[in-house]
Amino acid sequence: MRVVECKQGSPEWYRVRAGVPTASEFGRLLTPKRLQFSEAGARSYACELIAARLLGGVPENVEAYASRAMEYGSLTEPEARAFYALDRDCDVQQVGFCLSDDGKIGCSPDGLVGDDGGLELKCPQMKTHVGYLLDGALPDAYKAQVHGSLIVTGRKWWDFLSYAVGAPPLLVRVEPDEYTDALREAVEKFHPIYEQMWQTIAALLPEPEPVDESLILF
Repeated sequence: MRVVECKQGSPEWYRVRAGVPTASEFGRLLTPKRLQFSEAGARSYACELIAARLLGGVPENVEAYASRAMEYGSLTEPEARAFYALDRDCDVQQVGFCLSDDGKIGCSPDGLVGDDGGLELKCPQMKTHVGYLLDGALPDAYKAQVHGSLIVTGRKWWDFLSYAVGAPPLLVRVEPDEYTDALREAVEKFHPIYEQMWQTIAALLPEPEPVDESLILF
């Protein structure tokens, strides 16, 4: 695993992850019930990644992406992280972006814990959090993200924490299992498809203009 130090949501963070398949989107590569590779999902995701590479990674009007719910989550996240550190009696290392050893895939953890673990924090609206509490398990919406983070980092476990002020927290520890294996296989199938699509588009791009060496002073 390689760690890139940057602030999540910053222009640098967008540039670092531009065109890199990330754990939060890995679920698009699997059919939800049979856990089979999704050709349609792979093509759609590859198109988005190629677009990000062409645009340089930073979306236009980045500030417009912050909804009220996202703003609430950002404000509450430090409190949730502090609760986790106290409850687990551990230090949480905040990082910007993690790449796999080969640099082909990445994730943006909410924290790394020791040498073996990681953390995914969610601070949802109360009604959503109540639903999570009633289910008492890792929500399906974040299953691929959490297991994908295990794949990217090679860590032994990942904790999922849903935190809402005024309600009991939900803390679930996730370890690699059959779903992790299916997701890893899908990601491995996706990469050559993505690379071939990128090469097709790259061949259509104009050649960069040669540098006028007479203008180089040093």
